[in-house]
Amino acid sequence: MKKKIQLYDRVREILESAKTTVARSVNTTQVVANWLVGREIVEEEQHGKNRAAYGEQLLECLARRLAADFGNGYSVHNLKFMRRFYQGYPALIGQKVDALRQLSSTTKDSNTTSSALIASIGYALRIQSGTRLGNREGDSLAPTPCASRKESWIPGQLHPNLSWTHYRTLLRVDVMDARSFYEIEAIKNNWSARELERQICSLLYERLALSRDKKGLMRLATKGHVVQQPADVFKDPVVMEFLGLPESPMLVETNLETALLNNLQSFLLELGKGFAFVARQERLTLDGDHFYIDLVFYHTILKCYVIIDLKAGKLTHQDLGQLQLYVNYYDREKRTEGDNPTLGLILCADKNDAVVRYTLGDDRKIFASRYKLYVPSVAELRAEIKREVKALETDAKSRRKI
Repeated sequence: MKKKIQLYDRVREILESAKTTVARSVNTTQVVANWLVGREIVEEEQHGKNRAAYGEQLLECLARRLAADFGNGYSVHNLKFMRRFYQGYPALIGQKVDALRQLSSTTKDSNTTSSALIASIGYALRIQSGTRLGNREGDSLAPTPCASRKESWIPGQLHPNLSWTHYRTLLRVDVMDARSFYEIEAIKNNWSARELERQICSLLYERLALSRDKKGLMRLATKGHVVQQPADVFKDPVVMEFLGLPESPMLVETNLETALLNNLQSFLLELGKGFAFVARQERLTLDGDHFYIDLVFYHTILKCYVIIDLKAGKLTHQDLGQLQLYVNYYDREKRTEGDNPTLGLILCADKNDAVVRYTLGDDRKIFASRYKLYVPSVAELRAEIKREVKALETDAKSRRKI
């Protein structure tokens, strides 16, 4: 019986793996086909005498004919998106496809043309399977610049984990460094298209970029969110629209805590990589006095405990002192060999940055972030970021005076 169960598990694993591979191949084929369509439109428009008028007429005519043959997936709106896709990702596949296109455009043989286009899609599928570009036997065309690297993928190039919906979402990001960051993070964290959209709408890149210098911003654009020190972990503000709670001065910490635990997966996504849930309302007893820690996490990258305290109102210096008590307790009583010093984070509805600075001093083990129960507008988030930048500049000036 045990052998039969093991056989079933192995067979199921094979079929599940095959299903995933087929789904990825279908997604990649769709992405490549749409990119190729976009490129054909761009190339055709560039030969038009009046590009604006010619382009619109071209798309309308093309949409009508494609709708008759392939259905409604090729409307003028969608064709414009494909054109924009090619323009936004000109190096999606690489040099070999350019050579294949030249072959198809210089011959009148329809069979040769079709073969070249099929070869373009096949080439893309080989990329998605992990084959190094330019390393295949008999590959006489030049490899892309990243072919000789250990990691062959860079932002802007095709990746099997990014579907057509992912790319449509990424095209909304105009700043190239930010777009590269979201590509890397979507792949590293296996974000769905909906999760990617949420992170873009909540300005994750801007929130993480808040306290970084030029080198730090470049690392975000080329390597994504790399956690190296405590300051890299926490965002300000923390956006928690997934809780479904209204903005209200009557909100209490217990309701906020319950909502967070009921939406723990979404909360972990917002907190970022490395967080593992440990406990809620953990009781500490010190000489007969009882204290309760709201939430305890362990950070698998920094190798330390992270204590989160929730405040529905405005942050006070007493709140910071209480969190300092929890952090000190964990350092002395819970830390084991190999653990780094405990970190603390207060999530509050509002805070006075000067109070935070003067209460904590140079202690970088305690952090305070505002939380938002809705996705703020771009203007609101940028105003929040400007306020934080101003606070950082003020803090830097005061340190120089000292």
